[in-house]
Amino acid sequence: MTVADTLAEYFGFEEHDTDLRTEVIAGLTTFLTMSYVVVVAPGILSAAISVEGYDGGQVAQMLAIVTIVAAATATLVMALYANRPFAQAPGIGLMAFFAFTVVLAMGVPWQAALAAVFVEGIVFVALTAVGAREYVVELFPKPVKFAVGAGIGAFLAIIGLQQMRVVAGDPETFVTFNPIFAGDPIAVLSVLGLLFTLLLYVRGVRGSIIAGIVATGAAGYALDAAGVTAPQPNPEDAGFTLLDVSLTPDPVQPFYDVTPLVGAFLDGFEMVDPFTFALIVFTFFFVDFFDTAGTLTGVSQIADFLDEEGNLPEMDRPLMADAVGTTVGGMLGTSTVTTYIESSTGVEEGGRTGMTALVVALLFLAALVAVPLAAAIPLYASHIALVVVAIIMLRNVVDIAWDDVTHAVPAGLTILVMPFTFSIAYGIAAGIVSYPVAKAANGEWRDVRAGQWVLAALFVGYFAVRTGGFVGA
Repeated sequence: MTVADTLAEYFGFEEHDTDLRTEVIAGLTTFLTMSYVVVVAPGILSAAISVEGYDGGQVAQMLAIVTIVAAATATLVMALYANRPFAQAPGIGLMAFFAFTVVLAMGVPWQAALAAVFVEGIVFVALTAVGAREYVVELFPKPVKFAVGAGIGAFLAIIGLQQMRVVAGDPETFVTFNPIFAGDPIAVLSVLGLLFTLLLYVRGVRGSIIAGIVATGAAGYALDAAGVTAPQPNPEDAGFTLLDVSLTPDPVQPFYDVTPLVGAFLDGFEMVDPFTFALIVFTFFFVDFFDTAGTLTGVSQIADFLDEEGNLPEMDRPLMADAVGTTVGGMLGTSTVTTYIESSTGVEEGGRTGMTALVVALLFLAALVAVPLAAAIPLYASHIALVVVAIIMLRNVVDIAWDDVTHAVPAGLTILVMPFTFSIAYGIAAGIVSYPVAKAANGEWRDVRAGQWVLAALFVGYFAVRTGGFVGA
């Protein structure tokens, strides 16, 4: 029996009406569309993670390596255990939550945040094993599920536009258009790079996001070589706050030592009190629930995997891959792993089995040789991906029943609260709390399940704790 025959039998090509060539092309397509995570992850996580004795470029390479290994591990489990064409990696929205909400806003040490990710993964493994995770996924209000993606998208857009220096902080309006846009080469270059990336994406070019990032970064190096510099205004004089960004990062040497990150989560258990730690795990838990469940359902719908009731058969298997990936990610030093919506591109190319995911996993491992290049990408270039992904994530709003006020209220609050409070958790909480209230006010209290009232009560408690001084703001 040839290797091709063995693969066909193991993954069930005939049963899923596919073949090896189709699966390989699908895997390559998925990898190209999500490979930007290797570049973007170091930029986001390095805002929160610093290691004494190592410079920024070295930390960025550490983060790129652990991101790749976590993605490859989770996707291998998806391929060999779940036999689904879904690719996994640390989620961009969850990275932003990890870095900007938990570590920077709440003041939690990054080691403690990694410990929370690890515990979250263990809890997910246990709940998935007994089938409880599927039950909880089905418990979330439908309008909130559909709104989370758009809310996270708006949140990512603000982060991306700030790093691109398209917007700046303002004492009166909180955020404003960069007042010196025309004289700021980074802002101009970022917008041109974004337009170029969107042009490629609209044209259906595979790998359009990574191509746009590389092209923008290369242009930045060219401008730097020509002597062009980015203005660094004094916020007190200019009246606004502009991120301190340079055209090119410091020179980067190949660096593959990840020992400062691997196992760092063990130190985190002693860095925060048990109540605060439990709150962080709780929040990670629910944010990941939305992200993974929504993506699995959306991609499965494209692949025609859903049953008549709209559920994914044997959903526990891809959920287990997600749980294992998250656990490994926390141990290695990266944020929560989730299924990527970019998996839909491979599905559209005909990918129907775990062979597609196996190809993605192997390509991630091959990407280890390019880690130094990822650290050499300027932040304004890598954050173009956040704006593009934000646009893509907005499409879920069409599934919201806006003509039903009991759906419009929780969905609208979920979307609006996330970017305006700079917190994914606050947006989710606002949607879950308002859903049963809106239903009850409209005389539809019988439509609210008991578990949804419980979730609402839990999030009311969460708000009380976060605003009551128990956790640092």
